[in-house]
Amino acid sequence: MKRYLIKPGSKVNLREWDPSDRSGFDGSKNEAEKQMVSLNQELETLQELLYAQHLHKLLIVLQGMDTSGKDGIIHHVFEGVNPQGIRVASFKIPTPEELDHDYLWRAHAYVPAKGEIVIFNRSHYEDVLIVRVHNLVPTEVWKRRYKQIRDFEKMLFEEGITILKFFLHISSDEQKERLQARLDDPEKRWKFNPDDLLDRKRWDEYMVAYEDAIRETSTKVAPWYIVPSNRNWHRNLVVAQTIVETLKELKMEYPQSQEDLKGIVIP
Repeated sequence: MKRYLIKPGSKVNLREWDPSDRSGFDGSKNEAEKQMVSLNQELETLQELLYAQHLHKLLIVLQGMDTSGKDGIIHHVFEGVNPQGIRVASFKIPTPEELDHDYLWRAHAYVPAKGEIVIFNRSHYEDVLIVRVHNLVPTEVWKRRYKQIRDFEKMLFEEGITILKFFLHISSDEQKERLQARLDDPEKRWKFNPDDLLDRKRWDEYMVAYEDAIRETSTKVAPWYIVPSNRNWHRNLVVAQTIVETLKELKMEYPQSQEDLKGIVIP
């Protein structure tokens, strides 16, 4: 999965990243789906261990254009995982209360506690993406936010939070097909928002904004992964494998009993 990792200071040109790439996996779709079952089981065990040890914290950031698969990852990668230790925070248009605070306030309120996995479905990065593309704040404002975000994420890391950030990279043609599928399917039409077409017209502007955001904020303590996402099964495999390997690296252990339980007989 390291092939998709953006090292600090790397130049990012999304035209050089094939959203249909599957070079990290040589098998078929069926083989990938079988591997996902195994990864789901591993993740279930690791999440239980994370929750029981009550020491580490994991923050997962999902960013991408509409239809890139943020909801799909939440559904498929975490299938079967005990919801007791997982929370999902979805960041939409800021509320009046959120607008009265600094832009990081609402994100900070949802970061994981000890033993938790928190998934940001969109995130604080909206404030250097949509805010930039739609000219909601002056250029000098969103430019200084890169450093603020780096500092914010460094602080979270120093407070014990492991951070993984995934940009779900799809092509414009693939998005068109997915939006059309939503429109054509009565059971999925509720997810179709005509406003998505306005952002679609600004596709190139968004790609530049994502390139800058990833380049400026992929750090050793909070790395970005560019995940080829035209194939849902490959996207899920990359994200699941990365999360599982990251949790394994924490070398977690179940906590010891607070008392000597030898000799206890259950009546």
